[in-house]
Amino acid sequence: MMIYFSKWKIWLVIVICVSGILYSLPNVLSRQQVEWLQSNTPSFFPNQTVNLGLDLRGGSYLLLEVETQEVITEYLQSVVEQIRKTLRQERIGYTDLRLQGTKINFVSKTDNTKALEKILKEINADRTFDIEISNDKVALSMQESAIAARKRSAMEQSIETVRRRIDESGTREPSIQQQGSSRILVQLPGVDDPQRIKSLLGQTAKLSFRLVNETADPMGVISPNEEALIMAEHPGQKLVVQKRVMVAGDMLVDAQPSFQNGMPVVTFRFDSRGARWFGEATKANVGKLFAIVLDNKVISAPVIREPIMGGSGVISGSFTVEAVNDLALLLRSGALPAPINILEERTIGPGLGADSVAAGMNACLIGLGVVLISFTLLYGLFGVFANLALLINIALIFAILSILQATLTLPGMAGIILTIGMASDANILVFERIKEEMRLGRSVSASIDSGFQNALSAIIDANITTLIAALFLYIYGSGPVKGFAVTFSIGVLTSMFGALMITRLIIVMWLNRYKPKQIPL
Repeated sequence: MMIYFSKWKIWLVIVICVSGILYSLPNVLSRQQVEWLQSNTPSFFPNQTVNLGLDLRGGSYLLLEVETQEVITEYLQSVVEQIRKTLRQERIGYTDLRLQGTKINFVSKTDNTKALEKILKEINADRTFDIEISNDKVALSMQESAIAARKRSAMEQSIETVRRRIDESGTREPSIQQQGSSRILVQLPGVDDPQRIKSLLGQTAKLSFRLVNETADPMGVISPNEEALIMAEHPGQKLVVQKRVMVAGDMLVDAQPSFQNGMPVVTFRFDSRGARWFGEATKANVGKLFAIVLDNKVISAPVIREPIMGGSGVISGSFTVEAVNDLALLLRSGALPAPINILEERTIGPGLGADSVAAGMNACLIGLGVVLISFTLLYGLFGVFANLALLINIALIFAILSILQATLTLPGMAGIILTIGMASDANILVFERIKEEMRLGRSVSASIDSGFQNALSAIIDANITTLIAALFLYIYGSGPVKGFAVTFSIGVLTSMFGALMITRLIIVMWLNRYKPKQIPL
């Protein structure tokens, strides 16, 4: 029977409703009050608010493109160097070793085909290439599946690195999403000037430690094993450094801003492997310059005065405090696998966001007011019961969004407004069925029971089809559309709970208490 509630169901509904109201309350408090709550109450206490999106709060919008093709080119160049090195070690002659697109070609000058095949098999252990040997011509073609896998991995790593850099910069509630195969959408609510974020994202942050050739002339003839790099502090000057990397930046486990002799510096620490290599490199080259290279620029070139065996060191120079903080952040977050370009940039002022919030709130209040008044006029006391359930339903929506720390956007607010109408539909179905049962001469309790029971299938069918549509919107939609789908789906579920549990419980409690002879519909 629909008019029967066991005690545990009654208490469950009451607990859910009270919890929803409590967890939604922080959204009506001021920012200072919420911050006080968060710092003085445990994490499970109702102290979270719904995050406002870019269109409601104002902030910056960046569309980034990852040059994933650079990852493929860099990988192929490393394979070319590996082939060159291995062929020389095995004393196998070759000529015309070059890279053409995604294919590596060279001409073999050996009759020992088995040795050549063994070398190529070891290089292609992960089966990345299709190998073709025709007479003395050798071709290694990178497979399309391998190209796609490396690009996908580069995108995943880029998104994670971008996320770490933005999080460590102190930006609150950023939204970072992949768009297409090579683009990243970054939304930064509350950030009016994204210049620092752009500078952080625009640096690949590939760090390496290399030896300096102090006798070589940067403007003269340079050995193939060396290159002339610009000094970051003095762009007009260059240093000749070895191409061979003594220690790579991916061996760093920590980097922190600090002060040394009153000057801002960056302290860094390697993992065990990096510490061993760093110690061996400094021990073998005491008295020489050791260049610290970041994105092909020498940011510092100190003299190795003694072996550094502890696995930690200091990067010093003419740095400002902000530059040191940013450098430490870049080193901690890791290098980007590929360069990133900023394709589009937009800034939304907080005033425009406040206008959107005000307009959205006005729309919600007007829509809610019309629904409340209409229900009261159309259904009398039962309309008041439905209105009470609707208000609790809205509180539940904001409570769930607060607990999930979801970001509310303007389309999301539209989803909440639409939910108010969806909640009304369910109650209308129930009340009209109750009216029909009364016209057939049934008793009050039988009419209410039959009304809820007969309307149940229609309510469930309508809401399930709506949820399916919202699911496809979430799967195939972009950011704003996904925001609408999330709030709308939550609203549909809470409206079902409101109509089938809250409204029904209120009516059943009224029925049991007053035992009316007529239904005030």
